[in-house]
Amino acid sequence: MKLTEDQARALCDGCVDIVTQAELTMRLDHGRPLRVKLGIDPSGPLLHLGHAVVLRKLRQFQDFGHEAVLIVGDFTAQVGDPTGRQDARRPRSRGEIESDMRTYADQAGAIVDLARAKIVYNSEWLAQLTFADLMRIAGNVTVARMLERDDFSKRYQSGEAIALTEFLYPLSVAYDSVAVRADVELGGSEQLFNLVMGRRLQEDFHQPPQVCMTLPIIEGTDGVQRMGKSLDNYIALRDAPNVMFGKVMSIPDSVLVRYWRLATTAPRAEVDAIERDIAATTLAPRDAKLRLAEEIVKLYHGASAAEAAREHFAKTVVRKELPDEVPPFALPAASDPISITKLLVWLGWAASNREAQRLVVQGAVKVDGARVEDPKWTERSWIGRVIQKGNHEFARIVAEKP
Repeated sequence: MKLTEDQARALCDGCVDIVTQAELTMRLDHGRPLRVKLGIDPSGPLLHLGHAVVLRKLRQFQDFGHEAVLIVGDFTAQVGDPTGRQDARRPRSRGEIESDMRTYADQAGAIVDLARAKIVYNSEWLAQLTFADLMRIAGNVTVARMLERDDFSKRYQSGEAIALTEFLYPLSVAYDSVAVRADVELGGSEQLFNLVMGRRLQEDFHQPPQVCMTLPIIEGTDGVQRMGKSLDNYIALRDAPNVMFGKVMSIPDSVLVRYWRLATTAPRAEVDAIERDIAATTLAPRDAKLRLAEEIVKLYHGASAAEAAREHFAKTVVRKELPDEVPPFALPAASDPISITKLLVWLGWAASNREAQRLVVQGAVKVDGARVEDPKWTERSWIGRVIQKGNHEFARIVAEKP
């Protein structure tokens, strides 16, 4: 099962870091299937295009005959990952974690071949460790080594608090590599420290150290910060086609080519040509973005859904028309007048009246095609009205059946 030179080059294509290239080449030359690890912590119910960048590399390893090990970090999510943050990610309750991870495998299945993947939960081994076990593992790692991580170092030098649990996170995910005897670990470029920690811990356990391969971080729809659920700048793999298309169209032109490179499967030569044409002004960024949106929707929903989403965008956003089909929302019977903010909460488009008011003030809400300007607008009956949030969410208010 020895890979050709082109296949080996393809596995490295697009990576930010490979620690080390020589070891990867040597292991590929041995011809045995490699155990390739990818860990995902349940930090919300949805996987997004940022996760997809790494998942596609995992699928590429699968396609070349290697074993994919997808680790759902149900245990480490209880610790909280501070990576790349000046404040640690909030640890999550067991109930929240279980709710999120129920759908992770199915979502990953949009990219990874689950029939040929091994899905494990790190509570299987981490929850079994005794305090004495943890002391022995921690004894292999110095504080100086932990402070090699940039965010820890900066916080320490500025006198900001670093909780001991934050040190335990990279140690825990490093032990995952020991538990599954990983040959290769994949992750985002901000995860390099954690991946290298796994490599070092494997050496302490007398295992061959894993090869660490990181992939680029994709910016969110704001075009500035990395895509994340907590920042609400993400495009979920499970977004409806119309919503996914609209979100892609909202990205700034500055990240257009990066989305072509990181969020699609388009060949490098095709993306290079798109980049050249945009620079030469022979291809308008808007036209390149329309093609991009259609390409991304096609990846997760198919060609016909992508074509329909493009027409929906042209109808509702470009021509400012209502969509052909508007989903009904049955309004509960009420004797008192209902405000637009309360209606938005009932629709599930806002978590609170305050958030609903903010949407109205920002101009994100329309009724029958007209923008709502007064967050205190109240009606005794909304029946028959079409409510719109942004460019992609519509609801026609109908009477609740008795």
